[in-house]
Amino acid sequence: MIAVVKDTATTEQIDHLVSWIEDRGFRTNVSQGDDETIIGIIGDTTRIDPFILESMDIVERVQRVSEPYKLANRKFHPEDTVVDCGHGVLVGGGHFQVIAGPCSVEGDNLMEIARAVRAAGATMLRGGAFKPRTSPYTSQGMGARGLDLLMEAGGELGMPVVTEVMDPRDVQLFLDRGVNVLQVGARNAQNFPLLREVGRSGIPVLLKRGMSETIDELLMGAEYVMSEGNANVMLCERGIRTFETRTRNTFDVNAIPVLHHLTHLPVVGDPSHATGYTRYVRSAAYAAVAAGADALEIEVHDCPSRAWSDGAQALTPEQFSDAMRRIALIRDAVTAPVEEA
Repeated sequence: MIAVVKDTATTEQIDHLVSWIEDRGFRTNVSQGDDETIIGIIGDTTRIDPFILESMDIVERVQRVSEPYKLANRKFHPEDTVVDCGHGVLVGGGHFQVIAGPCSVEGDNLMEIARAVRAAGATMLRGGAFKPRTSPYTSQGMGARGLDLLMEAGGELGMPVVTEVMDPRDVQLFLDRGVNVLQVGARNAQNFPLLREVGRSGIPVLLKRGMSETIDELLMGAEYVMSEGNANVMLCERGIRTFETRTRNTFDVNAIPVLHHLTHLPVVGDPSHATGYTRYVRSAAYAAVAAGADALEIEVHDCPSRAWSDGAQALTPEQFSDAMRRIALIRDAVTAPVEEA
Protein backbone atom coordinates (compact mmCIF):
# COMPACT_ATOMS: atom_id res chain seq x y z
CA MET A 1 0.00 0.00 0.00
CA ILE A 2 1.17 3.56 -0.68
CA ALA A 3 -0.02 6.86 0.72
CA VAL A 4 0.54 9.90 -1.49
CA VAL A 5 1.07 12.97 0.68
CA LYS A 6 -0.20 16.42 -0.27
CA ASP A 7 2.46 18.90 -1.36
CA THR A 8 1.38 21.23 1.46
CA ALA A 9 2.42 18.72 4.15
CA THR A 10 5.24 19.78 6.44
CA THR A 11 8.16 17.57 7.46
CA GLU A 12 6.74 17.40 10.97
CA GLN A 13 3.36 16.21 9.67
CA ILE A 14 4.99 13.53 7.51
CA ASP A 15 7.10 12.31 10.44
CA HIS A 16 3.96 12.12 12.59
CA LEU A 17 2.15 10.06 9.93
CA VAL A 18 5.12 7.71 9.56
CA SER A 19 5.21 7.19 13.33
CA TRP A 20 1.46 6.51 13.36
CA ILE A 21 1.88 3.82 10.69
CA GLU A 22 4.94 2.21 12.28
CA ASP A 23 3.27 2.16 15.72
CA ARG A 24 0.75 -0.24 14.16
CA GLY A 25 3.44 -2.75 13.24
CA PHE A 26 4.21 -1.74 9.65
CA ARG A 27 7.47 -0.76 7.97
CA THR A 28 7.60 2.40 5.91
CA ASN A 29 9.62 3.67 2.98
CA VAL A 30 9.43 7.43 2.35
CA SER A 31 10.22 8.61 -1.18
CA GLN A 32 10.39 12.35 -1.77
CA GLY A 33 10.27 13.21 -5.47
CA ASP A 34 10.17 16.50 -7.28
CA ASP A 35 6.38 16.59 -7.43
CA GLU A 36 5.10 14.44 -4.57
CA THR A 37 6.02 12.49 -1.47
CA ILE A 38 5.03 8.84 -1.23
CA ILE A 39 4.97 6.72 1.91
CA GLY A 40 5.23 3.04 1.17
CA ILE A 41 3.56 0.84 3.78
CA ILE A 42 5.10 -2.62 4.02
CA GLY A 43 3.51 -5.54 5.82
CA ASP A 44 0.12 -7.20 5.93
CA THR A 45 -1.80 -4.15 4.76
CA THR A 46 -5.12 -6.00 4.96
CA ARG A 47 -4.94 -4.96 8.62
CA ILE A 48 -5.03 -1.24 7.84
CA ASP A 49 -8.13 0.64 6.69
CA PRO A 50 -7.27 2.83 3.67
CA PHE A 51 -10.25 5.08 4.44
CA ILE A 52 -8.70 6.03 7.78
CA LEU A 53 -5.55 7.11 5.99
CA GLU A 54 -7.45 9.02 3.34
CA SER A 55 -9.34 10.89 6.04
CA MET A 56 -6.10 12.42 7.30
CA ASP A 57 -5.54 16.02 6.27
CA ILE A 58 -2.13 15.52 4.66
CA VAL A 59 -3.01 12.41 2.61
CA GLU A 60 -3.92 12.97 -1.04
CA ARG A 61 -4.82 9.36 -1.86
CA VAL A 62 -4.13 5.76 -0.88
CA GLN A 63 -3.41 2.95 -3.34
CA ARG A 64 -2.94 -0.76 -2.79
CA VAL A 65 0.03 -2.36 -4.53
CA SER A 66 -0.67 -5.88 -5.73
CA GLU A 67 2.88 -6.80 -6.80
CA PRO A 68 4.85 -8.74 -4.18
CA TYR A 69 7.94 -6.57 -4.69
CA LYS A 70 7.44 -3.33 -2.79
CA LEU A 71 10.80 -1.62 -2.31
CA ALA A 72 11.80 -2.19 -5.95
CA ASN A 73 8.40 -1.04 -7.22
CA ARG A 74 8.17 2.26 -9.10
CA LYS A 75 4.82 2.89 -7.40
CA PHE A 76 6.69 3.19 -4.11
CA HIS A 77 9.49 5.26 -5.61
CA PRO A 78 8.44 7.12 -8.80
CA GLU A 79 11.80 8.84 -9.29
CA ASP A 80 14.65 6.90 -10.90
CA THR A 81 17.22 5.62 -8.43
CA VAL A 82 20.77 6.83 -9.10
CA VAL A 83 23.46 4.46 -7.82
CA ASP A 84 26.81 5.94 -6.80
CA CYS A 85 29.44 3.32 -7.71
CA GLY A 86 32.42 5.29 -6.45
CA HIS A 87 35.02 7.51 -8.14
CA GLY A 88 32.16 9.87 -9.06
CA VAL A 89 30.54 7.30 -11.37
CA LEU A 90 26.72 7.36 -11.25
CA VAL A 91 24.30 4.91 -12.90
CA GLY A 92 20.64 5.65 -13.55
CA GLY A 93 18.52 8.78 -13.77
CA GLY A 94 20.11 9.79 -17.07
CA HIS A 95 23.65 8.77 -16.09
CA PHE A 96 24.96 6.17 -18.57
CA GLN A 97 28.08 4.07 -18.00
CA VAL A 98 29.97 1.23 -19.67
CA ILE A 99 31.50 -1.57 -17.58
CA ALA A 100 34.29 -3.39 -19.42
CA GLY A 101 37.13 -5.80 -18.84
CA PRO A 102 38.02 -9.48 -19.09
CA CYS A 103 35.79 -12.34 -18.01
CA SER A 104 38.54 -13.64 -15.72
CA VAL A 105 41.43 -11.84 -14.10
CA GLU A 106 44.49 -13.64 -15.43
CA GLY A 107 47.46 -11.61 -14.22
CA ASP A 108 49.53 -8.71 -15.47
CA ASN A 109 47.53 -8.33 -18.71
CA LEU A 110 44.64 -6.93 -16.65
CA MET A 111 46.29 -3.51 -16.44
CA GLU A 112 46.83 -3.42 -20.21
CA ILE A 113 43.17 -4.29 -20.82
CA ALA A 114 42.02 -1.79 -18.20
CA ARG A 115 44.01 1.03 -19.78
CA ALA A 116 42.62 0.16 -23.22
CA VAL A 117 38.96 0.16 -22.15
CA ARG A 118 39.49 3.34 -20.13
CA ALA A 119 40.98 5.07 -23.16
CA ALA A 120 37.98 3.99 -25.24
CA GLY A 121 35.53 5.51 -22.78
CA ALA A 122 34.63 2.75 -20.32
CA THR A 123 34.04 4.14 -16.84
CA MET A 124 33.94 0.93 -14.74
CA LEU A 125 36.24 -2.09 -14.68
CA ARG A 126 34.92 -5.65 -14.61
CA GLY A 127 36.76 -8.90 -14.06
CA GLY A 128 36.16 -12.21 -12.34
CA ALA A 129 38.39 -13.28 -9.46
CA PHE A 130 36.05 -16.06 -8.33
CA LYS A 131 34.45 -17.81 -11.31
CA PRO A 132 31.33 -20.00 -11.39
CA ARG A 133 32.10 -22.63 -14.01
CA THR A 134 29.93 -25.47 -15.24
CA SER A 135 32.83 -27.91 -15.02
CA PRO A 136 34.82 -28.23 -11.78
CA TYR A 137 37.92 -28.96 -13.88
CA THR A 138 38.07 -25.58 -15.64
CA SER A 139 39.67 -22.40 -14.28
CA GLN A 140 37.90 -21.16 -11.15
CA GLY A 141 39.68 -17.79 -11.07
CA MET A 142 42.62 -16.35 -9.12
CA GLY A 143 40.65 -15.74 -5.93
CA ALA A 144 41.89 -13.11 -3.49
CA ARG A 145 44.95 -12.37 -5.65
CA GLY A 146 42.58 -11.52 -8.50
CA LEU A 147 40.73 -9.06 -6.27
CA ASP A 148 44.03 -7.38 -5.42
CA LEU A 149 44.89 -6.97 -9.11
CA LEU A 150 41.43 -5.54 -9.85
CA MET A 151 41.64 -3.01 -7.04
CA GLU A 152 45.17 -2.02 -8.09
CA ALA A 153 44.05 -1.38 -11.67
CA GLY A 154 40.84 0.36 -10.66
CA GLY A 155 42.66 2.58 -8.20
CA GLU A 156 45.32 3.62 -10.70
CA LEU A 157 42.77 4.48 -13.39
CA GLY A 158 40.04 5.90 -11.16
CA MET A 159 37.55 3.23 -12.20
CA PRO A 160 35.06 1.53 -9.87
CA VAL A 161 35.56 -2.24 -9.79
CA VAL A 162 32.69 -4.66 -10.51
CA THR A 163 33.34 -8.30 -9.65
CA GLU A 164 31.28 -11.37 -8.86
CA VAL A 165 30.78 -12.82 -5.41
CA MET A 166 29.43 -16.38 -5.16
CA ASP A 167 29.46 -17.24 -1.48
CA PRO A 168 27.96 -15.31 1.46
CA ARG A 169 31.08 -16.20 3.44
CA ASP A 170 33.24 -14.27 0.94
CA VAL A 171 31.36 -10.96 1.10
CA GLN A 172 33.54 -9.60 3.90
CA LEU A 173 36.67 -10.42 1.87
CA PHE A 174 35.32 -8.25 -0.96
CA LEU A 175 34.49 -5.45 1.47
CA ASP A 176 37.96 -5.62 3.02
CA ARG A 177 39.53 -5.27 -0.43
CA GLY A 178 37.36 -2.20 -1.15
CA VAL A 179 35.39 -3.64 -4.09
CA ASN A 180 32.97 -0.99 -5.36
CA VAL A 181 30.18 -3.12 -6.83
CA LEU A 182 29.27 -6.69 -5.88
CA GLN A 183 27.99 -8.65 -8.86
CA VAL A 184 25.57 -11.52 -8.27
CA GLY A 185 25.69 -13.76 -11.33
CA ALA A 186 22.93 -15.61 -13.15
CA ARG A 187 23.65 -18.87 -11.34
CA ASN A 188 23.14 -17.16 -7.98
CA ALA A 189 20.18 -14.97 -8.92
CA GLN A 190 18.01 -16.86 -6.42
CA ASN A 191 20.68 -17.70 -3.87
CA PHE A 192 18.69 -16.01 -1.11
CA PRO A 193 21.34 -16.19 1.66
CA LEU A 194 23.80 -14.49 -0.73
CA LEU A 195 21.23 -11.85 -1.71
CA ARG A 196 20.59 -11.06 1.94
CA GLU A 197 24.32 -10.87 2.69
CA VAL A 198 25.10 -8.46 -0.15
CA GLY A 199 22.08 -6.48 1.01
CA ARG A 200 23.61 -6.16 4.46
CA SER A 201 26.91 -5.01 2.89
CA GLY A 202 25.38 -1.65 1.95
CA ILE A 203 27.50 -1.26 -1.20
CA PRO A 204 26.11 -1.28 -4.76
CA VAL A 205 24.94 -4.61 -6.15
CA LEU A 206 24.70 -5.62 -9.81
CA LEU A 207 22.07 -8.37 -9.90
CA LYS A 208 21.99 -10.46 -13.05
CA ARG A 209 18.85 -12.14 -14.31
CA GLY A 210 18.85 -15.91 -13.86
CA MET A 211 19.08 -18.18 -16.88
CA SER A 212 15.38 -19.09 -16.80
CA GLU A 213 14.13 -16.32 -14.54
CA THR A 214 11.04 -14.23 -15.18
CA ILE A 215 11.14 -10.46 -14.82
CA ASP A 216 9.05 -10.68 -11.64
CA GLU A 217 11.48 -13.21 -10.17
CA LEU A 218 14.38 -10.86 -10.96
CA LEU A 219 12.55 -8.07 -9.14
CA MET A 220 11.93 -10.33 -6.16
CA GLY A 221 15.68 -11.03 -6.06
CA ALA A 222 16.24 -7.28 -5.87
CA GLU A 223 13.64 -7.16 -3.10
CA TYR A 224 15.73 -9.59 -1.05
CA VAL A 225 18.73 -7.26 -1.32
CA MET A 226 16.70 -4.13 -0.60
CA SER A 227 14.87 -5.69 2.34
CA GLU A 228 18.22 -5.70 4.15
CA GLY A 229 18.46 -1.94 3.81
CA ASN A 230 20.49 -1.69 0.60
CA ALA A 231 18.73 0.38 -2.07
CA ASN A 232 21.80 0.50 -4.34
CA VAL A 233 20.73 -2.24 -6.73
CA MET A 234 21.23 -2.41 -10.50
CA LEU A 235 19.41 -5.04 -12.55
CA CYS A 236 21.15 -6.76 -15.45
CA GLU A 237 19.52 -8.37 -18.47
CA ARG A 238 22.06 -10.92 -19.73
CA GLY A 239 19.95 -13.21 -21.87
CA ILE A 240 17.74 -16.10 -20.88
CA ARG A 241 17.73 -19.76 -21.86
CA THR A 242 15.25 -20.63 -24.61
CA PHE A 243 14.92 -23.31 -27.28
CA GLU A 244 17.17 -21.27 -29.62
CA THR A 245 20.70 -22.66 -30.01
CA ARG A 246 22.31 -20.23 -32.47
CA THR A 247 23.35 -17.94 -29.62
CA ARG A 248 24.46 -18.69 -26.08
CA ASN A 249 21.24 -17.17 -24.72
CA THR A 250 18.32 -15.17 -26.04
CA PHE A 251 18.80 -11.47 -25.32
CA ASP A 252 15.46 -10.28 -23.93
CA VAL A 253 15.95 -6.69 -24.99
CA ASN A 254 12.29 -5.85 -24.36
CA ALA A 255 12.97 -6.57 -20.67
CA ILE A 256 14.80 -3.23 -20.53
CA PRO A 257 11.76 -0.98 -21.12
CA VAL A 258 9.56 -3.37 -19.13
CA LEU A 259 11.86 -3.06 -16.12
CA HIS A 260 11.97 0.71 -16.47
CA HIS A 261 8.17 0.69 -16.32
CA LEU A 262 7.98 -1.57 -13.27
CA THR A 263 10.95 -0.40 -11.18
CA HIS A 264 12.96 2.68 -10.34
CA LEU A 265 16.22 0.71 -10.29
CA PRO A 266 18.83 1.18 -13.05
CA VAL A 267 18.89 -1.43 -15.82
CA VAL A 268 22.12 -2.79 -17.32
CA GLY A 269 22.49 -4.77 -20.55
CA ASP A 270 25.09 -7.54 -20.91
CA PRO A 271 25.41 -8.34 -24.63
CA SER A 272 28.45 -10.57 -24.11
CA HIS A 273 26.72 -13.32 -22.13
CA ALA A 274 23.50 -12.75 -24.02
CA THR A 275 24.97 -13.70 -27.40
CA GLY A 276 28.08 -15.72 -26.58
CA TYR A 277 29.80 -14.80 -29.84
CA THR A 278 32.00 -11.80 -30.56
CA ARG A 279 30.37 -11.26 -33.94
CA TYR A 280 27.01 -10.51 -32.30
CA VAL A 281 28.05 -8.58 -29.20
CA ARG A 282 28.21 -5.12 -30.72
CA SER A 283 24.81 -5.36 -32.42
CA ALA A 284 23.18 -6.52 -29.18
CA ALA A 285 24.90 -3.68 -27.31
CA TYR A 286 23.47 -1.14 -29.74
CA ALA A 287 20.00 -2.62 -29.28
CA ALA A 288 20.29 -2.35 -25.50
CA VAL A 289 21.30 1.31 -25.72
CA ALA A 290 18.41 2.05 -28.08
CA ALA A 291 16.04 0.30 -25.66
CA GLY A 292 17.09 2.62 -22.85
CA ALA A 293 19.71 0.71 -20.85
CA ASP A 294 21.39 2.77 -18.13
CA ALA A 295 24.66 0.89 -18.59
CA LEU A 296 26.35 -1.89 -20.54
CA GLU A 297 28.65 -4.64 -19.33
CA ILE A 298 30.99 -5.85 -22.08
CA GLU A 299 33.82 -8.38 -21.99
CA VAL A 300 37.13 -7.26 -23.51
CA HIS A 301 40.37 -9.23 -23.78
CA ASP A 302 43.70 -8.39 -25.37
CA CYS A 303 43.94 -11.88 -26.92
CA PRO A 304 40.55 -13.67 -26.80
CA SER A 305 41.94 -16.92 -28.20
CA ARG A 306 44.07 -17.29 -25.06
CA ALA A 307 41.46 -16.17 -22.53
CA TRP A 308 40.95 -18.43 -19.52
CA SER A 309 37.18 -18.23 -19.98
CA ASP A 310 34.60 -16.94 -22.46
CA GLY A 311 37.12 -15.85 -25.08
CA ALA A 312 34.54 -16.62 -27.79
CA GLN A 313 32.43 -13.65 -26.70
CA ALA A 314 35.17 -11.13 -25.85
CA LEU A 315 35.85 -8.05 -27.96
CA THR A 316 39.40 -6.99 -28.70
CA PRO A 317 40.35 -3.48 -27.52
CA GLU A 318 40.09 -2.28 -31.13
CA GLN A 319 36.59 -3.73 -31.54
CA PHE A 320 35.55 -2.25 -28.22
CA SER A 321 36.83 1.20 -29.20
CA ASP A 322 34.80 1.06 -32.42
CA ALA A 323 31.72 -0.05 -30.46
CA MET A 324 32.08 2.83 -28.01
CA ARG A 325 32.00 5.39 -30.79
CA ARG A 326 28.79 3.90 -32.16
CA ILE A 327 27.24 3.54 -28.70
CA ALA A 328 27.79 7.28 -28.16
CA LEU A 329 26.03 8.07 -31.44
CA ILE A 330 23.05 5.85 -30.61
CA ARG A 331 22.73 7.25 -27.12
CA ASP A 332 22.81 10.80 -28.46
CA ALA A 333 20.02 9.88 -30.87
CA VAL A 334 17.72 8.27 -28.31
CA THR A 335 18.22 10.91 -25.59
CA ALA A 336 18.06 14.03 -27.76
CA PRO A 337 14.93 16.16 -27.27
CA VAL A 338 12.49 15.87 -30.16
CA GLU A 339 11.15 19.14 -31.50
CA GLU A 340 7.45 19.17 -32.25
CA ALA A 341 6.51 19.96 -35.82
